[in-house]
Amino acid sequence: MRFRDRTRAGQLLAEKLRHYANRKDVAVAALPPGGVPVGYEIANALNAPLDVLVIRQLRVPENPVLVMGAVSADGTHILNHEVIRWLNIRGETIDTAIATESVESRRLDKLYRGGAPHLKIVDKAVILVDDGISTFSDFRMAVTVLRLRRAAQIVIAVPIAGAAPMLELLAMVNDVVTCTAPNELSAAGQWYKDFRPVSQESVRDLYERAKHSFGKVGTLEPKPEHNREANGHGAKR
Repeated sequence: MRFRDRTRAGQLLAEKLRHYANRKDVAVAALPPGGVPVGYEIANALNAPLDVLVIRQLRVPENPVLVMGAVSADGTHILNHEVIRWLNIRGETIDTAIATESVESRRLDKLYRGGAPHLKIVDKAVILVDDGISTFSDFRMAVTVLRLRRAAQIVIAVPIAGAAPMLELLAMVNDVVTCTAPNELSAAGQWYKDFRPVSQESVRDLYERAKHSFGKVGTLEPKPEHNREANGHGAKR
């Protein structure tokens, strides 16, 4: 199956999530930029509020293909200790990456969401959306953030997911819903006819439209502690 574009992929994926429609205890959280058009269609079909969850990868400076962790806009971060030990990455390098990407994640969060508070998701089922899964570092960070915000259930919804990452994520969340899960997935874009980049303006526009059409943004309770590594994801460095 090849999707026409992210909009159509979101519509097809929403059909598999119909049992979450018109429920007050359901919210949709999309990973920008590519996950937002998909999440918008799901939120529209389910009549559920949409939020944007900014995650930035911590890439190894000498080899940007490798990811040594991830950070969210509220300062929560996780580290890939296996990569850090393998490459003997210095603590100063890690701290610099966390500081740099934390600033960028906060900038993007303000740009996309205009400074609005995040959805109140305490005791809710959250559908976490992106346009595909080839690796799971962003999802691992996003799941950590949602758990710290006390989501009752987390369901990952993606049009396309690699079989191996999907199995790993299933161990972390309540369910993973996808339209197709090939054994090999090097890049999600191969499964779309139109996979052009999603602009920052488009993300902001879709968020604003959803905010006024599908539900109002509420306050975030409780707020995770800032600038610390999330518990339960490996030993501290």
